[in-house]
Amino acid sequence: MAAEGDFLLRYRAVSNKLKKRFLRKPNVSEAGEQFGQLAKELRQQECLQYAGFCSLAVARCEQTLFHAPGEALALTEAARLFLQEECHAHELHCPAYEEHLQAAINCYSFAIKVYSELNQPVMAASLCLELGNALRDMSKLEEALIYFQRAAELQSQVPIERLLSLGYVASCKILTCDYDGALAVLTERQLLAEERSLHASGSSLPVGAFLDIIVGCEISRVLLLMLLQPPPQKLLAEHAQTLEKYDWEAFDSHNHVSYLTEEVFLLLQSMVMAYQENDVESLKVLQAELWPLLTTEQNHLLHLVQKEMISPSGQGI
Repeated sequence: MAAEGDFLLRYRAVSNKLKKRFLRKPNVSEAGEQFGQLAKELRQQECLQYAGFCSLAVARCEQTLFHAPGEALALTEAARLFLQEECHAHELHCPAYEEHLQAAINCYSFAIKVYSELNQPVMAASLCLELGNALRDMSKLEEALIYFQRAAELQSQVPIERLLSLGYVASCKILTCDYDGALAVLTERQLLAEERSLHASGSSLPVGAFLDIIVGCEISRVLLLMLLQPPPQKLLAEHAQTLEKYDWEAFDSHNHVSYLTEEVFLLLQSMVMAYQENDVESLKVLQAELWPLLTTEQNHLLHLVQKEMISPSGQGI
């Protein structure tokens, strides 16, 4: 309580210096420095909430001085302080009023806006990802998805980063059981990776990180298509082309283009055919063989496919 009282007295003292007086202009720059010093002291005392308010006051001073970069930095600092306070509250199992989280989201959002107006999309995107990751860790997947999507939009000039952000969007959709949405994002991601890879390498085959992304997208898309079981009349052309590689007619054909290793391709092809034939036992054997070759997320999808096959709902998942 003593620390709180001291903070309020000093905060008000600095704030009073900003009040307009007759024939006297307030020294906004000096007030900003004093708010910054107070924030630093409060951080050291682990009074994160109060330090956040002081950083927010610094941001207002920077805004008054029309110094947008300083405003963005102060807003980011305030956002992180409020977020740390919220995390501490979670660790201590305090009542979840989430006022600190809301304050953090507001500060992040304003900082993102300022960086966007400064034509610094990379900085804005990095803050979107920072907030998205924090929200995802708090199991707030719907909110996290919004910021991951925003990051991808801001990263139009940095292909790999954009593809990674789209991966986070797809993962959030899978975790929230929006399988149609996840399929759409993964399809966009794979097409974008193929296009960018050819442009970057100048060759006819993707390489490096682009190849890894393409392979991951294709496997996940095949699993999602098996899970969703879209009727032929609703099957989009790009999805039909993907499934054609794995059906009976393609079994003896070598005309398909696949970026998967031969082992993974044959196992995935066999799994699709076992699923089409409703061969549960074969699917179980193939699942065991595929398990170490897939990511945790893909294994989750494969488990759902098997579950749907054993107990069909009639409407996909």
